[in-house]
Order: sequence, then structure tokens, then C-alpha cells
Amino acid sequence: MSLDARPGAGPDTPWLGHERGTPGYRRLVVALFAAGLATFAQLYSVQAVLPAMASGLHVGASASALGVSAATGALAVSVVGWSALADRLGRVPVMVTSVVLATLLGLVVPLATSLAPLLALRALQGAALGGLPAIAMAYLAEEVHAREVALAAGAYISGNSLGGLTGRIVSSAVADVAGWRWGVAAPAVVGLVATVVFCALVPRSRGFVRHRSTTGPTAGEGLRSRVRQALADPGLLALYAQALLLMGAFVTVYNYLGFRLVEPPFSLSQAVVGLLFVVYLAGTLSSSVAGRLAARGRLRVLLGALAVFATGCLLTLAQSIVVVVAGLVLLTAGFFAAHSVASGWVGARARPRVRAQASALYTFAYYAGSSVVGWLAGFAFGAGGWTVVVGVVVALAVCAAVLALLGLRGRTEAGSMGA
Repeated sequence: MSLDARPGAGPDTPWLGHERGTPGYRRLVVALFAAGLATFAQLYSVQAVLPAMASGLHVGASASALGVSAATGALAVSVVGWSALADRLGRVPVMVTSVVLATLLGLVVPLATSLAPLLALRALQGAALGGLPAIAMAYLAEEVHAREVALAAGAYISGNSLGGLTGRIVSSAVADVAGWRWGVAAPAVVGLVATVVFCALVPRSRGFVRHRSTTGPTAGEGLRSRVRQALADPGLLALYAQALLLMGAFVTVYNYLGFRLVEPPFSLSQAVVGLLFVVYLAGTLSSSVAGRLAARGRLRVLLGALAVFATGCLLTLAQSIVVVVAGLVLLTAGFFAAHSVASGWVGARARPRVRAQASALYTFAYYAGSSVVGWLAGFAFGAGGWTVVVGVVVALAVCAAVLALLGLRGRTEAGSMGA
């Protein structure tokens, strides 16, 4: 692997991107799959052990959920900075730095002796993790042929969902045997292995072109200009809203459902609650399927995914664990399908000059939703229980659908493709 972010081919032989079936395409997809696994296995490693962590640290549900919010909030704040750095140094070296640094921090997090240092370390880890999601979609749009971007994005999102599944299941299983600290340590080891795979396979950038405004005395103004442009497109704003609302709703479910399931009438063990995260496999499948279907109409696929998400959430109100699990399957499949479509749409819609900033703003909205909504919903859970939480989540999904219709219906993308 070369870490040089060299410009693409000259004007006489323009770089069109890796095509499906080529060695470069396969290496890129596997590398980003591994990077997504490393990132999300660590980002949500504490989520499956929140009840045990709350008990061990003698704090409430909303306070323990800060273990998730500290990381996702710091990630949200960091993404624009990571995207600016990638514009200067290139996509690959910045992604490699991000994943390696985050993995090293992940190995230190379990050493925290109380809530405050744990939150500080989780915030540092989240900020480090921001480099990959801030840049990955821009990298895909530059390095993969335009007709393959949606499919490649689906594969990357599949790695994200599998990473989330792995981190949660591994942490809960280990925590049930050795305590929640060892449970948090185990996904960091998984992340280390995936990081090695990513660094070994990721192809060097060929489509990246360093713009003059990203270096020199006008670099700051150039960045501000690109951010303003990425905020000026109503269609992109609607896509950022999908990230904010849906991720907030999704994390809310997984933050607090465990607290419900360890209590009567379910009374499940921590390990069994962790096994419920196997439903993340539905997201691995649905994101790939949505990537394929998006070519027939992104907006239709997005709205269908939102409907599946809301239906699944309503099913979690049942008193039967079988129905609750079925609801989780639908909710997870709907979320990852929607996220796959929306995130890929950002890279395809944004103009090349602002692609990194548009991707970073989508990521910012995504993790701001996770951090802020995921934490605030803890007060709803404390005040009214699971029924109130479901009401909040369904309302967020409805708002996302309305904004998608208002901002994306009938609009063509700023690049070349329509809805």
C-alpha cells in the first residue's frame, strides 16, 4: 500500500474509478469493509454493557448512556476538521491515521477507574474515529466508477453494521463472564485486527486532486467557502436531516431497550441481551440490497426504508420477546437501508470540490443525532418508560420522511444523477 495521495490521471486520460470485478475494486471494498468494522466495533463497544456499567459505576441510565454520547459527540465535532486535513494531505493517509489512533485509544479505555476519565477517553477515541466516516464516502466517490458507487457504499455500510454487531456481541458476552471493563476491551482487540487488514489493502488515491484553496494563506477561507456551498443545496440539507433524525432514533432504541429487557417481564441476562444485536445482520443485508435498488430511484427506496423502520419500532412495544426481536430486525434493516441510500446520495449529489465537506457534514449530523438525541431520550425513558421512547422514535422517522419529500422529490443531483 502506498500512502501517497497522488492526483489522478492527466486530462488526456481521466481517472474514471475502479470498476466492479477488478482487483482494485475488490481491495477497496474489502479495505473499507474492514475499516468500518474496526470503527463501529469500538464506537459502540459500551452500548451493550450500559446496564452493567450503570450498576458498576452507580449511575443512572442517562448518565451511563454518556459513554456512547461522549464518543459520538466528539466524532461529530471532529469530522469537518478531518475532512479539511484530508483535502490537504489526501484521503488514504488521513483515514489510516484516524483508524490506527482510535484503535490505540480503544485499548486504553478499559483502564479508566470511574465515569469521568472513561468519558474523557471515550471522547478522545470518538474524535479519532471521525476520520474514517468523514472521508470514506468522498474517497469512494473519487475512486470507484460512478455506476458502482451505490453498490460500493452499500458494502461499506455493511461493514459498519457488522462492526456494530461484533462490538456489541463480543462486549456483552465477555462482560457476562469477566465484567464490563473486559467487555469493553475485547472489541478493541477485534478493531486492531481489522485495522491491520485495512492498512494492508486500501488502494492509494488516484482520483483525489488537491485544490489550490486547501493550501497556503487562503486555505481557511477556501474551507469556509466549501462548507457554505455544501450547506447551500436544499437536497443536501434534506440528506443531512436524514442522518440527524434517523441516527438519533436508532441509537435511542439500542441505548435503552436493554434496560427494559433486563427487567420483568423479560428478565434477560446481559449476555442474552447482547445476543439480540445479532439482528444487525439484517442491516448488513439491507444496506447492500438498498444499494442495488437505489439505481431504480433513491427517494422511493429511502421512504420505503423509513416505513420499515417505524413499523419495527412499534412492534417493540409488545410483551412477547419474539415480537420484540422481529421489530428489532425490521427497525435495523430499515435504518441501514435508509443510511446506505442517504450517505451514498450525498457523495453522488455533491459537486467534486465540496464532496469531502458534504460527506463530513452528513457525518456530523449523523453523530450529533447519536450523541444529543441518544442522551436526551434517556430522560424520556426515565419519565415515561419504553412507550414514550417509541413515540419519540416514530415521530423522528415521520419528520425524516416529510423532510425527504420536501427536499428531494423532483430534484436532480448536483452531480449527474437524479432521484
